[in-house]
Parts: sequence; structure tokens; C-alpha cells
Amino acid sequence: MAVDVLLGLQWGDEGKGKIVDFIANHYELVVRFQGGPNAGHTLEFDGIKHVLHQIPSGIFHKDKINVIGNGVVLDAITFKKEIDGLTKFGIDFGKSLFISKKAQLILPSHRLLDAAYEQAKGANKIGSTLKGIGPTYQDKIARLGIRVGDILLPDFKEKYTKLVNQHIDILKYHNFDYVNGTLKLAELETEFFAAIESLKTFNLVDSEYFINEHLAKGASILAEGAQGSLLDVDFGSYPFVTSSNTMVAGACTGMGVAPRNIGEVYGIFKAYCTRVGSGPFPTELEDAVGQKNERYR
Repeated sequence: MAVDVLLGLQWGDEGKGKIVDFIANHYELVVRFQGGPNAGHTLEFDGIKHVLHQIPSGIFHKDKINVIGNGVVLDAITFKKEIDGLTKFGIDFGKSLFISKKAQLILPSHRLLDAAYEQAKGANKIGSTLKGIGPTYQDKIARLGIRVGDILLPDFKEKYTKLVNQHIDILKYHNFDYVNGTLKLAELETEFFAAIESLKTFNLVDSEYFINEHLAKGASILAEGAQGSLLDVDFGSYPFVTSSNTMVAGACTGMGVAPRNIGEVYGIFKAYCTRVGSGPFPTELEDAVGQKNERYR
């Protein structure tokens, strides 16, 4: 079997989560391969709205395996809140959810760096979600990052402290108040370490082996993308883009599968296009019609 890929063809918010949930019955695995809590895939059942930021949108199908791939940046705090919100629906996470040990961890200081960088840009800010995604990918590329698997190591706290101290030096350079400001590092850390203890109880796996073993057995897999093609870090409206590859190539690297394993590619778009944040938007209506549609969309 092959890996089918579902992508957004615009600037995100195309309704990918709904489509994943709708077609998930045709697959055995649903895998998120990039992005982080800047995604917001909305599903609605029985009048209850669910917004999934990091957990794959196949999680409500009890017989499906959901994987958070190595290309994702994971916020342990956001993840715990999502899990807490889903617990009442009787989901067996032990059977249905697996997390890559190679996924990068978003630290509390990454969120502070995101705010500091955006503040420093002034009028040229890019409209970041301020959730620490960009700085986390920066540390990944700089080979400084902390991965999910590191939380199981005896020296995790030491690795954490070393990286956070580097972040503090940057925050001081930008004159960003991380002690008494709106976002306080000490408060965020208390919540973070509690969430890390919760994260340790989940299935942390070498996802590239896990996924390829299922492929070898003939399993059908759906790769769920976040954001949209026009936000791709290489081919989007740079620099007003996200920090990852949102196209098919990102599925290969974010899951650890060879290009020959890619099957169908589904592109999702909407007739009335919108984008979140700053950046060029050629079809924007800046008149009364645009304002009316924005109120009611």
C-alpha cells in the first residue's frame, strides 16, 4: 500500500481536519507530519466542536492508529490540554495514539523568543501565532533542539537548562521581560514540567520504523498536513510563511518514508479564500463586501 497525502492548497484554514475525519475510514493510520500547535483542525460531532492542534484528526475513529510524526514540533502543555479535553469521550490512547521520539519539543522559552522576535520586527512583523513554532524549528536546524525522546534520558533537565540559558541571553539582548512580563518563564515552566510527566505515559516510538513496518505489512496510511501550500517555507509567500515544508516533500521527511511510497495527493481549497496573519493576499477585498464576508465567514 501507499501513503496518501492531504494538503491545504491555500494559506491554511481550508477545512483539512473535516476531510481527514471524513475519509479516515479508508485508512489504518493517520499521521501528522509537520507543523505544531499553530494548526487548528476543527471537527464537530453531536453539536460539540473539537479543535485539534497537534493530535491527528483520525483520533475519533476508535479502530485507527494516529501518529504524531518526527516533522512535528510538539508543545507538551497544549498536548496535555487536548488530551484532557478528549478523555471524556472514551478514547483509548494506548491503542490509538503514538508519538515520534524525534519530534522536537517546544519549550516555554521558545514561546518567549517568538514574542521577542515579533516585537523586534515592529511594523514588519509577520503575524506569528506566538506559540514558539519558529524558534523551535530554528533550534532543530541549528542542532540545538530537544526532542521528545530526550525526556526519557537521565540528563533531560541538564539539557533543558543549558538550552534555556542560551534563550535567556537572547531575550536579554532584545530587552524582553521574561520574569514579570505578560508571559513569565517561571510560571510557564511549572506547567511545562507537569505536562512532560504526563507525556511520558504515552506511546513514544521510533515513528519512522513504526510507519514503515506498517507499510511493509500492507497498511493504508493517510498523511495529514497542516497550514497550506502557500505558507511553505520554501515556496510560499516568503517571508510571510510558516517554518516547515507544507507540501508532499514535507510528508516524506516528516514521516521517514521514501518518495516511491507516496500514492494519491489530495488538495483542499475553499471558494472564498482567507489568510491569517500578515503578508501578501492578492485577492483581498478591502471594501464593504470584504468586511461583510469577514463578519459572517
